[in-house]
Amino acid sequence: MNLWKKAVKILGLGSFKSSNRSVMENKYADWSKEQLIERLLQLENSGPADGQKPTTSTSSLPSKVKPSKKVKPSRKFDFSKYDRRFIALKFAYLGWNYNGLAAQKEPTPQPTIEGVIIEALNKCKLVPSTEPQTFQFSRCGRTDKGVSAMNQVISLYVRSNLKPEEQSDPQNDPREIPYVNILNQLLPDDIRISAVCLRPPKGFDARFSCQYRHYRYLFHQEGLDIKRMEEAASLFLGEHDFRNFCKLDGSKQITNYRRTIMSAKILPISREFYCFDLIGSAFLWHQVRCMMANLFLVGQGLEEVSLISDMLDVEKTPRKPIYDMASDLPLILYDCKFPDMEWLETNLDDYKAIKYGKGVSALTLNYQLKAEIAQIFKEVLPSSGADLVGKTTINLGNGKGKIITKYEKMSRRNVMEAPETVNEKFKQRKRFKNEAKKADAVSSS
Repeated sequence: MNLWKKAVKILGLGSFKSSNRSVMENKYADWSKEQLIERLLQLENSGPADGQKPTTSTSSLPSKVKPSKKVKPSRKFDFSKYDRRFIALKFAYLGWNYNGLAAQKEPTPQPTIEGVIIEALNKCKLVPSTEPQTFQFSRCGRTDKGVSAMNQVISLYVRSNLKPEEQSDPQNDPREIPYVNILNQLLPDDIRISAVCLRPPKGFDARFSCQYRHYRYLFHQEGLDIKRMEEAASLFLGEHDFRNFCKLDGSKQITNYRRTIMSAKILPISREFYCFDLIGSAFLWHQVRCMMANLFLVGQGLEEVSLISDMLDVEKTPRKPIYDMASDLPLILYDCKFPDMEWLETNLDDYKAIKYGKGVSALTLNYQLKAEIAQIFKEVLPSSGADLVGKTTINLGNGKGKIITKYEKMSRRNVMEAPETVNEKFKQRKRFKNEAKKADAVSSS
């Protein structure tokens, strides 16, 4: 590139109009080669000359600049323009993909069932927020991580299409918001709303109005004496102190561990599977899983049937022996019994109901296929030649169990702290924590 062409490029003369270009050419026409080189070096080091804007090739510019569209701010939904009504919802869920039923204040490794339902309620503007206290939310039975439910119930206030005076007349129900269908459109296939009660009894509360709760614990019969388990299960009937059949929690400050069992049976559900069918007015934390763990010990012949009576006798066994709970996966909150209520199911012939029913069918088939594939997987793998001679596998309901060298009878095991001690230690920790907070507040002020 010769000197003049380089000057033209740096000075941007190529993009000038012909009249302006001739002026610039005349300006530098009398300059010597040394002067031009010095000027070029100045321009290369300092960028565009004073007062001169950098030039841009017209070919690099868009032919037409479209004005940006203004994004309208979303209008906030005004709940004050709508009436609301008190309802109850019945629903089912598979618990193994969730961190339990109850919504938590702190983040959890997996979502909670209530968290998913409340998000759906808020998304379709049935409730004003995701804070349960703003719509008087109540649940029937709290289930832990991994536990499923078939007829769980919640009660709450939701937005309504009807005036308060219209809500009491069933003839107006067709004009009401189709709560079941709307929610099922937003919920995953493993959480399904099955029915709604538009007019619960006066003073109804999903938790305190429940007359009894019905649980089922599924298990494989291999290696178990079902007759012994039936005999042991019957010993749970009636009112007993279940402190040795639960997980103690000082934060709850429970002092009464007496609960009433209305029915306790071992029932067949297929050729290989049975269930522990249990009905009671209320249950302690992990009570069913602890009861099942002891039934497994009886069924395996590791303990006598009388173990249940001994554990229920708090004078004979005042403190809980240390043992492992049964697995959470096979446990189902099967039903919740309430006073007579008018439950309205979704119209099963409705297109949307059919569509989301297909989703549940697909989910079921998916798990059946996985079970078949897992069986093939098991068959093609070489079986272990190792023999557990001299070892015992305690059945925990999960297929793996716990392998031990020597089984120790429940009556000889180490025991946990008494409930009174657990409660007192929690109160002390809480008191120390509060005193530390006060001390920090005083020092910071």
